[in-house]
Amino acid sequence: VQLQASGGGLVQAGGSLRLSCTASGDIVSINYMGWYRQAPGNQRELVARISSGESTNYQDSVKGRFTISRDNAKNTVYLQMNSLKFEDEATYYCYADGIQRGLWNTRTFNSWGQGTLVTVSS
Repeated sequence: VQLQASGGGLVQAGGSLRLSCTASGDIVSINYMGWYRQAPGNQRELVARISSGESTNYQDSVKGRFTISRDNAKNTVYLQMNSLKFEDEATYYCYADGIQRGLWNTRTFNSWGQGTLVTVSS
């Protein structure tokens, strides 16, 4: 299963960006979809994730500013980021796990997107 992320870019502090990530392949079902981020010198950290039943989890630092959502028909997850701060600057990676079709059976997958850079300027 491949994930294609888009939507990163340069934004002023206080501005907004919307990230998108679409999963493709022989997908039977997707359980969690989510976004992680990694700033230079830091470990990759969870930003937000959403289950197939649309329950959500957020990192405390983004609660109230970021909103994660998904379109199951399109196998796509979104991250609406508002009121961006300098500390939000990072490369953002989308993630998905679930079940995919194999040649003879089904198997689990967990996949990562290629990363999209979010730069916050003054």
